[in-house]
Amino acid sequence: MNETVYDSSVSEVGLYEGKLVRLKGWLYNKRSSGKVLFIILRDGTGTIQCVVSRADIGEDSFLTIDRLNQESSLIIEGRVRKDPRAPGGYEIGVTGFSVVAAAFPDYPISLKEHGIEFLLDHRHLWIRTPRQRAILAIRAEVMKACRDFLDGEGFIEVDAPILTPSACEGTTTLFSTDYFGEKAFLSQSGQLYNEAAIMALGRVYCFGPAFRAEKSKTRRHLTEFWMVEPEAAFMEFEELLGLEERMVTYVVEKVLQNREKELVLVGRNPEDLREVKPPFPRMTYDEAIKVLNEQGFEISWGEDFGAPHETALASLHRKPLFITHYPTQIKAFYMKPDPDRPEVVLGADLLAPEGYGEIIGGGERIADYDLLKQRLEENRLPAEDYGWYLDLRKYGSVPHSGFGMGIERLVTWICRLEHVRETIPFPRMLTRLRP
Repeated sequence: MNETVYDSSVSEVGLYEGKLVRLKGWLYNKRSSGKVLFIILRDGTGTIQCVVSRADIGEDSFLTIDRLNQESSLIIEGRVRKDPRAPGGYEIGVTGFSVVAAAFPDYPISLKEHGIEFLLDHRHLWIRTPRQRAILAIRAEVMKACRDFLDGEGFIEVDAPILTPSACEGTTTLFSTDYFGEKAFLSQSGQLYNEAAIMALGRVYCFGPAFRAEKSKTRRHLTEFWMVEPEAAFMEFEELLGLEERMVTYVVEKVLQNREKELVLVGRNPEDLREVKPPFPRMTYDEAIKVLNEQGFEISWGEDFGAPHETALASLHRKPLFITHYPTQIKAFYMKPDPDRPEVVLGADLLAPEGYGEIIGGGERIADYDLLKQRLEENRLPAEDYGWYLDLRKYGSVPHSGFGMGIERLVTWICRLEHVRETIPFPRMLTRLRP
C-alpha cells in the first residue's frame, strides 16, 4: 500500500515529523559532499534544508538536481526528519522531485555582498532573499494588526479618494496630474474625507497609499507610502492619545506573537520591543525646546523639529515619546488651538525610540465654523475647494480627533532597519521610479 504524501509548506513541516511531504518552492542554495547533495529550498513561508542522496534517488536524478541553477523552481517529496541543528529544527530526506522551471545560469543576486543601488535596481529579485521576505512578512503583520485593532475598537474602514482637487497639508509637496482638463492631485492624506465619514459612521479609518513630493533623500522618506488614518467623532485630545498608545502597543504585541522568528532573522532583539507598553512618556513642545537647547541645539520657539532634534528627544526614553502642543503656526490649518493657550494646538507627534523619529502625527480638529474659515483664509486656501469641508461645521459639528500612522516608518523601527526603503515591496524615492 502506497504511503500518503502530505502537501505542506516549509513553515508547517513540523506537523508531519516522520511522514512524507510534498514541498513546492525554489532552489535558494546548494552544496555537495560528493555522494550527498544539500539543497536549501525556499517557499513563501521560509527555508529548509533538503538532503539528496545518490543512493535514494538514483544517479540520473542526482545529476539533474545537481545541475540546477539558483532560483530554479521545483517540487520535492521527502520524509520530515527532526534535526536540532537545522534553522527550523527539521530537514527533508528527499525521495523524489520534479523540476518546474530551470533557472538561467546568470541569476544576478548571488549569495555575496551587493551594493544597495544594484539591489534596488533588482528589487523584483531582491525581495526573494530571506531577510527581505522576513521584513515584508512583518509589514503584513503590522497592517493586519492595525485593522484588527481598529475594527475591535468600533472603527469602520472607509476608502478616501486618491485623486483630489486640493491639498490636505499645504500645496508645496503635491504630485499633480491632468484630470480631463482640470488639475488634480495625488492625495497626501485621507483625513479630510474621514472627517466627513465620521458624521455618518461615528468612527472610521482609511488605509491606503499617500503621495508627497518632498525633495528629500533622508533614510525616513518615501514619495509613495502607506498610512492608516483613524478619525473619531466625539473624541477629544486626551482620549486620542490613549487610542494611539493602545494601538501601537497592540501592533507590537502581535508582531512579537506571530513574527518573532522574522524579527530575529532581521537582527532585532525581541526583548527591546517587550518594553513598549502604556503609558508612553510625554513632553510638551516648550519642554522639548528647553531640552534641545540644553543639549546644544540652536533652535528657537516656533521652529519645527528636524530628524536630529527628534532623535535627540526620543533617545531619552526606551518607549515611544509624545511631543504635544506644537505652535499653531507650524501645524496644519485644521488643528484645534488650545482654548487656554491659542498659540499652541491640541496636537501631538509620536516619536519612536532609537533614532527612528515620527511614526504618528495627529490631534483634535477645529470644530468651530468661524475659526476654521479664518484658518483657511490665513493659509490662503481656496474657498471653492474647501466649501464641502466647511459644511461639516455647519451641519451638526462635534468635537473630533484623528491621526495618521506611517506603515513604513513603523516597520523600520520595529525591525530596527537603517532605511525605510526596505519596508515596502517597491520603494518610490526622489531618484527611483523603477522597477
